[in-house]
Amino acid sequence: MTLPKITRATLERNLPIFEWSRTYDRDTLTSDMVAAVIVTIMLIPQSLAYALLAGLPPEMGLYASILPLVAYAIFGTSRALAVGPVAVVSLMTAAAIGNLGLSDPAQYALAAITLAFISGVILMVMGIFRLGFLANFLSHPVIAGFITASGVLIASSQLKHIMGVEAHGHTLITIWGDLFAHQHMVNPITLAIGVTTTAFLFWVRKGLKPLLLATGMKPRLADILAKAGPVGAVVVTTLAVWIFDLENKGVAIVGDVPMGLPPLTAPSFSADLWGQLFISALLISIIGFVESVSVAQTLAAKKRQRIVPDQELVGLGASNIAAAVTGGYPVTGGFARSVVNFDAGAETPAAGAFTAVGILLAALLLTPLLFFLPKATLAATIIVAVLSLVDFSILTKAWGYSRVDFAAVAATIFLTLGFGVEMGVSAGVILSIGLFLYKTSRPHVAEVGLVPGTQHFRNINRHKVETRPEMVTLRIDESLYFANARFLEDYVYNRISCDEPIRHVVLMCSAVNEIDMSALESLEAINQRLRDLGISLHMSEVKGPVMDRLKRSHFLDELTGQVYLSQYDAWRVLTGPQALDSTEPGS
Repeated sequence: MTLPKITRATLERNLPIFEWSRTYDRDTLTSDMVAAVIVTIMLIPQSLAYALLAGLPPEMGLYASILPLVAYAIFGTSRALAVGPVAVVSLMTAAAIGNLGLSDPAQYALAAITLAFISGVILMVMGIFRLGFLANFLSHPVIAGFITASGVLIASSQLKHIMGVEAHGHTLITIWGDLFAHQHMVNPITLAIGVTTTAFLFWVRKGLKPLLLATGMKPRLADILAKAGPVGAVVVTTLAVWIFDLENKGVAIVGDVPMGLPPLTAPSFSADLWGQLFISALLISIIGFVESVSVAQTLAAKKRQRIVPDQELVGLGASNIAAAVTGGYPVTGGFARSVVNFDAGAETPAAGAFTAVGILLAALLLTPLLFFLPKATLAATIIVAVLSLVDFSILTKAWGYSRVDFAAVAATIFLTLGFGVEMGVSAGVILSIGLFLYKTSRPHVAEVGLVPGTQHFRNINRHKVETRPEMVTLRIDESLYFANARFLEDYVYNRISCDEPIRHVVLMCSAVNEIDMSALESLEAINQRLRDLGISLHMSEVKGPVMDRLKRSHFLDELTGQVYLSQYDAWRVLTGPQALDSTEPGS
């Protein structure tokens, strides 16, 4: 039975799998399978490492890389996004659960599962109510600053495993202070493993593929082997620990990793625990969504595909709920992993589902082989992955472009490094909203005049234009709302406080998309003040939706002047047939 057209469209909109699966063929299957193999090779050591970063048992990283990928394949709209544990979210998970002061590993794991579930619910609710626009309040410079600082924190937190010492803390000062205090306890064998593995992984990223290509190897195979670099490091260092009995020489190892299917788990529904974790879950949800959607949109643009942000919220929400019911912790779309997935030729989200099968096989068959895996190797994997996120050039870029943006970026970096990731991301949200309010509360207002020989109007301080002493035209380059309404009032009053014979003030509203109640009251106050001074208030180029609202008020009935379709119409009517005076720029 054929579904009605509307029903099919609705189904595809809410379950994107029904859209891309209609055109799925053998070639697409081959591309997705190859991409899945490459991403699986990359994801196995990353999953273990990120679980370590979150302070969780390594198997939870594997569990978070299985069912969540399947859930995203069903609900997500990106063809290339690879969902799973990522560095920043793992760090935020560690900070959130660390604040609870739990000592029982089982309770710690339950808190992580609950955190994933709360995050999933938040994302799902945001998606259902189409609240994806809220992420726009996080400015890109602030996000870049936060990710850079988080990368530094993450890399610093892993140095304890590279050195083989005990160190704690969630800020740069406490982490480095602990490392310095325990420097006399450095294990030289662990240090050698950590430093060598880190150097090897850095070299693999840049040097292995060109070397393999130079030997005549096919590009696809060379790419797979280059991506398998971390797996090679895992194999070699694990064998070294086993053969030379390095565990008894102080080298910390992963130990027992349970073998088998991910367990069915349930989050805690304790009101106290939810209250303690809710803000952290909200921040994780926002940061995870912003990172994920940014990557998804970037990759989609390369193939002229479309991402639906609100549906992405649903996809990520379903992924986090899937993680919570299978013993995982919060997940999102990873940048490096998604780029690898895209470059490897992934055509549909099915590549993620095939990757989940690969991780599942690893959990079923390979976990006993991880017993002697040194933690220093996983730490090296994390360090190499996150240092690619560190970009302090955002400071120089922001300084050269906008001092306000520079202050926001610098403050975000400082607060994240000095007070922890949750303080940093909270400050980032507040700073982003504060920047928006600051910038829009002081909108650019330009006095404009007619460009000779045209019907165009430009800033009198930037162009040689024609003006009339009895007429002042102010172009408002921002929507008018409660935060900037008073600014416009003051601007108009200051402009008319002069000796010129002003008889008309025209507000050019070509850039005004909204006028709220507060701004309407300010316009009424301006109209009344100008009426008392014998000056008429006019408006021009008012957009349709704005005009519709003005018509529902008494403002147009009380307006002392007229509303003109264009600024040139206002000029012709208000200046009349008289000769036009010319003024020099800056007059």
